[in-house]
Amino acid sequence: MHEKFKRLGFILPRVANKSVDSSVKKEQKVVVDLSDRELVRKCQAGNLEAFQGLVAKYYQRVLMVVLGIVRDRDDAMEVAQEVFYKAYSRIRHFRGRSTFYTWLYRIAVNQCIDFRRRQKREPAESNEGMDEVPDEHGRNPSDVIESAEFLKRLYAAMESLTPEHKAVIVLRAVEGLSYKEISSILGCSEGTVMSRLHYARKRLQEKLAPYL
Repeated sequence: MHEKFKRLGFILPRVANKSVDSSVKKEQKVVVDLSDRELVRKCQAGNLEAFQGLVAKYYQRVLMVVLGIVRDRDDAMEVAQEVFYKAYSRIRHFRGRSTFYTWLYRIAVNQCIDFRRRQKREPAESNEGMDEVPDEHGRNPSDVIESAEFLKRLYAAMESLTPEHKAVIVLRAVEGLSYKEISSILGCSEGTVMSRLHYARKRLQEKLAPYL
């Protein structure tokens, strides 16, 4: 998927480096500072730099949402790139009936759900970086180990949720979106959002009860 971005000339924020010319950085900042509406309008007129502005503005947020649903970092990066590639290919059909980020998140969540259904694999036994937990605040080593163990249990509990329920948790707890925004992204009623959120929270509480 990264090759598609290379062919289009996009730079993902995670791979941007100090070697980029300062004039290019300044130009990119100007593009990012434009409103979403203006950037979309420019994209629809064929301006690639405008879409680069949208990538710079939303890539990290989309990646965090995707990571919260698919869990594996490499998979999340691949899915996130696919999200932006699809967004670029469909940008001409965006009519502004919702905000751009709502439209973009809808693509992201649908991509995650499709990905998880295709994979149908067992939850990972371990997590990247979990074997070495930094003790940045001088905590007792046993407390650090307990924190690491809790995080592992939390990840495992999240894996017990369906992609739809996981999406509600991530959009609400991580992104802080309203029920209305989430319902627009998921294409369901606010009542359904609240019902899924209630179920997901209850499920997580049951799984984590021994550790709370």
